[in-house]
Amino acid sequence: MLVRSLEDVEGTDDDIQTSNWRSKRIILAKEKVGFSVHETTLSAGTVNNFWYANHVEAVFITQGEGELTDQETGVTYQLRPGTLYLLDGHEHHQVRPKTEIKAVCVFNPPVTGREVHDENGVYPLITEDE
Repeated sequence: MLVRSLEDVEGTDDDIQTSNWRSKRIILAKEKVGFSVHETTLSAGTVNNFWYANHVEAVFITQGEGELTDQETGVTYQLRPGTLYLLDGHEHHQVRPKTEIKAVCVFNPPVTGREVHDENGVYPLITEDE
């Protein structure tokens, strides 16, 4: 059994911050459970382009409001607490928070914590053994 709080992650190597977002990686590949779990905070007024070519991601909004655009279809969805979106087709997408957004994100395969978004917004596929 593992019990870990956000406070346990804050200020560690598993607390990643950029100018647009912050990701607290709570469960990573090293736990060997087949997925990773993060709390991600997106700053209000930012534009965030992502494309998880190597991962499936589920995002559950717990706080804040904004918009999600599927950049492949042009369809825009409203985000608010209680909304979940699943990127099961590796969609290029853009998130535009109107207010600060907090979300719980689950990745499969799990991320290791060493991934960095490339110029296309993609996380490379890194395994725990690498």
